[in-house]
Amino acid sequence: MQVPKNLKAQVSDMETFWFVIVAYSLALYVVLDGFDLGAGVLHLFVAKTNEERRSVLNAIGPVWDGNEVWLLASGGILYFAFPRVYASAFSGFYLPLIIVLWLLMSRALGIELRHHVNHPMWQSFWDAAFGFGSMLLAVFFGAALGNVVRGVPLDSNGLFFLPLWTTFDVTGDPGVLDWFTVLMGLTALVILTMHGASYLLMKCEGAVYNRCRNLLKGRLWIMDVIMIVSLIASIDVRPDFWEHYVNDVWGWIFPIGVLAGRLWMFVSLRREQAHRVFLGSCVMIGSALGATAFAIFPRLLPHPTDPSLDLTVFNSAAPAYGLQVGVVWWSLGTVLVIGYFSYLFYSIRGKVKLDDHGY
Repeated sequence: MQVPKNLKAQVSDMETFWFVIVAYSLALYVVLDGFDLGAGVLHLFVAKTNEERRSVLNAIGPVWDGNEVWLLASGGILYFAFPRVYASAFSGFYLPLIIVLWLLMSRALGIELRHHVNHPMWQSFWDAAFGFGSMLLAVFFGAALGNVVRGVPLDSNGLFFLPLWTTFDVTGDPGVLDWFTVLMGLTALVILTMHGASYLLMKCEGAVYNRCRNLLKGRLWIMDVIMIVSLIASIDVRPDFWEHYVNDVWGWIFPIGVLAGRLWMFVSLRREQAHRVFLGSCVMIGSALGATAFAIFPRLLPHPTDPSLDLTVFNSAAPAYGLQVGVVWWSLGTVLVIGYFSYLFYSIRGKVKLDDHGY
C-alpha cells in the first residue's frame, strides 16, 4: 500500500522538527552548563584565596544544577523521538557514559561539600574534585561530539561498541579516543574555559575579575587557533559533512554567527562590557553547535564509511502519531522552563556578594 504524499511530507517535517529540538536542547546545555564547567576549570587558577573561590562558587551556585537539567532533557527527548539512536548510543558508549556520570557526581560533591567543614585540607580536596571533574567533563563532551562527526562502526542492526582507545587512528577500528576526538576534546576544553571566564568576568569583582579579564585579553587567540585547527581536521576526517553548505546557502548563517559572536567578544572586551562579552560567547558557541547539526543532518549517528548503515532521523524516529502528540507536551514544558530560567537569571543579576549563607 502506498503512503499518501502529504502524509510523507508531514512525517518528514515532524522528524526534522524533533532533530532541531534535540540539537536545540544540547546546544542550550552546552551554553548554560558550559560556563559552569569553564568556571570549574578556572576555579583553581583565577581564585587564590578562600574568599575568591567562594565568589566563583557563588557565581554558579544558584544555577549549576538547573543547567544540568538540560542534559537530562536532551536524553529524554532523544529517547522519546529517536529510540533507536538512544539505545545504540547508550550501549555503544557505555564506558564513557559511566565515566561521565562519575565526573558529574564528583564536581557536584565538590560544590556542595566544600563549605561543610572549615578546614584547608577539606576545602582543597573538594576544590580539586570540582576543578579536575569539570576539566575532564569538558574533554569527554568534546570527544563525544568528535565521535559523532567521525562516525561509529554501526552494524546492520544499528548497534556498535567502542573501547576507550585502540591505536589513536581514525581509520580501521578506532576507539572512543583517537587523535581527532582528543583534538575535539581539547577544543571543547579551551572554548568552555574561555566561556567560563566570560561568565566570571560578568559576575565577579576584584582579583577574580582582573585575572579573568587578563586571561581573555591575552589568551583568546589560543581559542581561535584551536577552533581553526579542529575545523580543518573535521573537513579532513568527514569531507562529506560539508555538502549541505554547498547545496543550502542559508546554512551559512551558523558560521556567520560564530564569527559575529567572536567579533562581539573582541569589541566588548576592549570596551570593558562584561555582559556583552558573555553574550558574544553564547552566540559563538550556540552557532558552532548549530553549524555542526546542520552539517550532519539528517544523520544522528553516522557510520565512518558506509552511509547505508547510518542512523538518521528517518530510520530511527518514533511513530508519527507519538511525535505529533509530543509537540504539545514539549511546548507546554518549554514555556514553563523558559519562564523559570528567565526569573532565575533575572533574580541573580549583578555581581556576586559573599555572605554567610552562600557556598
